[in-house]
Amino acid sequence: MAPTYDHPGERAAGDPVRLLEIRDTPLSVDEVFRAVGDDAAGGTALFVGTVRNHDGGQDVGALGYSCHPSAQDEMRRVAEKVVANFPVRALAAVHRVGDLQVGDLAVIVAVSCPHRAEAFAACRKLIDDLKHEVPIWKHQRFSDGTEEWVGAC
Repeated sequence: MAPTYDHPGERAAGDPVRLLEIRDTPLSVDEVFRAVGDDAAGGTALFVGTVRNHDGGQDVGALGYSCHPSAQDEMRRVAEKVVANFPVRALAAVHRVGDLQVGDLAVIVAVSCPHRAEAFAACRKLIDDLKHEVPIWKHQRFSDGTEEWVGAC
């Protein structure tokens, strides 16, 4: 059965953007998951981006993220666009900046919606747009001494 969006539980009351932060401290999956908890949500999708030990065929030795001063505002704009286009009950996104190690959590996004299909789609849109539109840059240093800046997340 296709969703009709005619029940009050299909849309959040108030601001569904519950948590948006860029921080230089470790991220918590539990914190983000709790932030999107909602009794009217039938589906919650969560994405966790971690620092991997390789990229483009090279071993990553160190990695750091930095951001433009407008990054928090841009993150809000991306979140509001997702809320406008999906029946979001609650949304959260946190991104780490600073020096990170292999295995560290770099970004966590989560969305709860009345149905699982919308939750998956909204979460995917959130991470994809955050990655492409929010001015957060990755500086990778490879084990062979070379390095590169990646233009977004």
